[in-house]
Amino acid sequence: MFQMRFGVTLVLLLLVFRGVAQEETQGKGCVCGYPGIPGDPGHNGSPGRDGRDGLRGDKGDQGEVGPVGPAGNDGHKGNKGEPGAVGPAGLKGKRGDNGERGPPGKMGPQGVQGPMGLKGNKGELGLPGPQGLKGDLGPPGPEGPKGEIGLQGDRGIQGPLGVPGRPGPKGEIGVPGHKGSIGYRGDKGARGETGEKGEKGDALVIPKSAFSVGLTAQTKLPLANMPIRFDKIIYNQQNHYDLQTGRFTCSVAGAYFFTYYITVFSRNVKVVLMKNGEKIIHTMDNYQNSEDQAAGGAVLHLNVGDKVWLQVVGGELFNGLFADEDDDTTFSGFLIFGA
Repeated sequence: MFQMRFGVTLVLLLLVFRGVAQEETQGKGCVCGYPGIPGDPGHNGSPGRDGRDGLRGDKGDQGEVGPVGPAGNDGHKGNKGEPGAVGPAGLKGKRGDNGERGPPGKMGPQGVQGPMGLKGNKGELGLPGPQGLKGDLGPPGPEGPKGEIGLQGDRGIQGPLGVPGRPGPKGEIGVPGHKGSIGYRGDKGARGETGEKGEKGDALVIPKSAFSVGLTAQTKLPLANMPIRFDKIIYNQQNHYDLQTGRFTCSVAGAYFFTYYITVFSRNVKVVLMKNGEKIIHTMDNYQNSEDQAAGGAVLHLNVGDKVWLQVVGGELFNGLFADEDDDTTFSGFLIFGA
């Protein structure tokens, strides 16, 4: 291969020298002589530049699947993602089994003693006791004048008790007794010594908060599970009761007394006194006939901003709160003392 390249290079050099010699001879007008002795081969030239990349070949056949490589190292634990949106409420679960019966509660306070009932009817007379044995007849005495009546003899021994009679029917509850008279007022005590005059204090500021509202014929039978909007204002000087929302908002911290008086008609009633969404006391009345009444009340401690309201619970069948020109359903509350 090297010799072939060398020969080709030599031939090209001879042709080049020959052409140059012919040009010079023609320029001088000389007659061309015989070709000279071939010169020594020239030095190797510098290698040429790399050729251009060839065209991309066709895609080869798919090779066999290589062996499974070793498992890589565990990656770093990623940061905790943000909580997702609250999903829809699931279906109501099945009712759980009844729990074990809890221990008995503490004994409640003794109730007020009721009035004494009427005396029951007298029981039936018992069966008579067995008759005693007849005594022996005494010997006949001589017939003489009739004697005087003798003294009454001693009472005989009591016979055995007869079979007890059946108990009589239960008597009705007696009418409550009259209220006792007020006792005498005690004697006035001796007047004490006059104390020293104290320093002048600040002006007394008595906090005030009270309201009393009721239903009307337009707002009777209110909706269940939401505050009852009483629209009849009996007293609301401080405007602490909101007619639009049906809620009382505390402006002065302290102890409050809340009470409600309701008239029941055409449906049962089940109401609850609420404080900041928490159920405090329940009142229920089953409608019988005509009109029924029910009431409830409680003392609550409130902080500024606490809200109290009355609402119907148990669905539409328990919203029989009624009101008209002759019957009222009211809700009231007032501050007893500040905190």
